[in-house]
Amino acid sequence: MSPEQKALIRESWLKVAPMADAAARLFYDRLFELDEATRPLFKTTDLAEQRRKLIQALTMVVQGLDHLEALVPTIADLGRRHAQFGVTNAHYETVGAALLWTLEQGLGSGWTPEVKVAWSGAYALLADVMRTAASESASPPAHSAHREHHRRPSAGGLT
Repeated sequence: MSPEQKALIRESWLKVAPMADAAARLFYDRLFELDEATRPLFKTTDLAEQRRKLIQALTMVVQGLDHLEALVPTIADLGRRHAQFGVTNAHYETVGAALLWTLEQGLGSGWTPEVKVAWSGAYALLADVMRTAASESASPPAHSAHREHHRRPSAGGLT
């Protein structure tokens, strides 16, 4: 992701953040409209709390754009938790579409082709990390005991 794209994401998020709860409401309404099968995933969820978590996660990502590698463990954990709730690969496409649509609604004329590309790229990166972590947690670790036994020490003998 280029510095320009990171700047576009930050600038556009500053415009959406003041209407965060309304944007989160739009997001979930759109998600359920695009894929009614996602609604049961939230049947026992406090949607007000879920909206808060969505905005919190997006804010964390926007603030961490310059150090995305530091966010990978948190995002991967999020992917594993989502898998436990029944989220599938197909849901990531729907969530991405709902997110981009929501941003477009919130930004109005500020939703330019460049902003769309920037947000699309950021979402794709996050979704890839989450999907990978979810698929790895779904399958048993291959030869984990074998790897542990044959692991080489790193520099200084620390692993």
